[in-house]
Amino acid sequence: MTDASRAPVPHPDHDPGLRASDADREAVAEVLREAAGDGRIDLSELHERLERTFEAKTYGELAPLTADLPGHRAPTAPPPPPSVDQPMVLKTGAGDITQTGHWEVPRRISAHSRMGSVKIDFSQAVCRVPEVALEVKAGMGDVTIVVPHGWSVRTHGVRAHVGSVRNKAVEPPAPGAPTLEVTGSLALGEVLVRYPNRWEQWLRRRDGGA
Repeated sequence: MTDASRAPVPHPDHDPGLRASDADREAVAEVLREAAGDGRIDLSELHERLERTFEAKTYGELAPLTADLPGHRAPTAPPPPPSVDQPMVLKTGAGDITQTGHWEVPRRISAHSRMGSVKIDFSQAVCRVPEVALEVKAGMGDVTIVVPHGWSVRTHGVRAHVGSVRNKAVEPPAPGAPTLEVTGSLALGEVLVRYPNRWEQWLRRRDGGA
């Protein structure tokens, strides 16, 4: 008999009206079969619950079928991806913050570094918006921005008092590629925009990236 602990672990607080899949129904059925094998429900109740399981259309119809069984709950819908309209805020005092890997790029990002460093790596991110607004504020800290080849980057909106702004991502933009608009201010810090370096490219290839 299949180990019932392999049934999907639910995410709480999701809409019970969402449609369930065949895999969801089969996961609940396996939990019920395991419960019958343990003597928690009898065979007639197992038969009745299995009928209800395979007739269920939504998560809300599946949930009651395992609610009284210890350690099991009906599967629920996975959480939705974060909205592109929800700003991302990266803020540090003297520490380091790195945003990298596979992530969803919002329309607006704020990167604040008083004495530490912030690194934002867009090279493997999913960007569904044509323009991204990035506001930087750096006291004595640094902000490093890594963009894929083909992106258009504008940094003329950054005010540097004693610090520096260096944009090394100056290749001609690819048609349809996103535009990154960088604004903000820095005192003694540095803002650096660049493409992925050889070490970052090697790590991506090692991890199976393109």
